[in-house]
Amino acid sequence: MDISNIRTDYQKHELLEKDISGDPILQFKKWFEVALNNKVNEPNAMHLATIGTNNRPTGRIVLLKGFDSDGFTFFTNYKSKKADQISNNNFASITFFWPELERQVRIEGEVAKIDEKDSVKYFNERPRASQIGAWASPQSQIIESREIIENNYLNLEKEFGNEEIEKPLFWGGYCLKPDYFEFWQGRSSRLHDRITYKLTDKNDWEIHRLAP
Repeated sequence: MDISNIRTDYQKHELLEKDISGDPILQFKKWFEVALNNKVNEPNAMHLATIGTNNRPTGRIVLLKGFDSDGFTFFTNYKSKKADQISNNNFASITFFWPELERQVRIEGEVAKIDEKDSVKYFNERPRASQIGAWASPQSQIIESREIIENNYLNLEKEFGNEEIEKPLFWGGYCLKPDYFEFWQGRSSRLHDRITYKLTDKNDWEIHRLAP
């Protein structure tokens, strides 16, 4: 199978310095709203990359559940592989790719657990099935078959009955506090626009254009 000729000539948008915000969070908000308005499929899906104790990177897709001036929030099992890696090296990167807009955003920074009350608040807002699922799955552990988690789910569903489901202690949120952004806009002839924001020691953002 020859895939060497698969390519797209991006022509939808441009990214110029005169059009960007001086604050990368506001710039991200602007692009995210465009993704929502254009009905991009799962615009909050992001690639999260962490580093293991063997210095090898691990990547996976997770869902962004909130962002503000403090950073970008996602939720997971605190015993998962990603959580284990974050506990050993709390630097990570997240990447958004919105092919419908020919755009990509890459963000780097430090990751820390969010306040427990905020994790509880979000857990209580989740669908009941997702709440049970959080209890049922020993995330990232080896299991003999799918039937194990399906049985776990059914047993827990019976056990909880109609009672309110409390958040497990082993589940909660993380926030990536950014110190670097790259906004990428696909352009024709592979001459893409790349604008970066780097946090300085004075806590302001240094903006540069990179060659594609």
